[in-house]
Amino acid sequence: GYSQLTKGAFDLTIEPIVKLWGIGTDHARIPEKEEIDSLLNLVNYEDVKLDEKMNRIQLNREGQAIDLGAIAKGYAGDEIKRILNEHGINTAFINLGGNVVTLGSKIDGSPWRIGLQNPLDERGRHIAVIEVVDETVVTSGNYERYFIEDGKRYHHIIDPKTGYPAETGVISSTVVTDASIDADALSTSVYVLGLEKGMELIEGLDHVEGIIITEHKEVYVSRGLRERFTITDEAYILVD
Repeated sequence: GYSQLTKGAFDLTIEPIVKLWGIGTDHARIPEKEEIDSLLNLVNYEDVKLDEKMNRIQLNREGQAIDLGAIAKGYAGDEIKRILNEHGINTAFINLGGNVVTLGSKIDGSPWRIGLQNPLDERGRHIAVIEVVDETVVTSGNYERYFIEDGKRYHHIIDPKTGYPAETGVISSTVVTDASIDADALSTSVYVLGLEKGMELIEGLDHVEGIIITEHKEVYVSRGLRERFTITDEAYILVD
């Protein structure tokens, strides 16, 4: 799965660390390094055993837990699209906040125009427009859930290797593909992997495109998306 593909940048057994930080809850805090280190050995996707016949999952060690936050919205988006398809609806726009799913094109046959959230501004302010037909667009950013302490932002995208919020110089990662659950997992993975490895992952997958924005307001776009991508904010620089 995605854990193997990303060499553990995506790891659904991150839950004990996520719970420790509590980001997005009213008890968010910076844990002591010892607390994080004591739980890091519980984070290992290889400890998840799937019994497909019985529809059961087993975790190998006590204290391990699964967090589906990185794929839940994507799964929901795909289910909505499937249900609409089954009812003969062939044009729709589904927005789950950070997860957009499109069914077909607009009624007039033109592509959907999706605004790319400005990661340094309030929600609804976009820095670029992406044109899509029958695809999903999922963004992971450091502005989604976070708290600030002593002037430092601690966001909810945890690096499974360190147990701390990922700090790779990326502030937003977007994936455009067919299935929203895939885009959800990949956008999180790309954020954790950083610019070089993240773009390498995107470029190495069929029917997957992506956009990475760095803390220096540089925007990197995968080759197959460039003709469908337009920057609308001059403060951001498209890097070739």
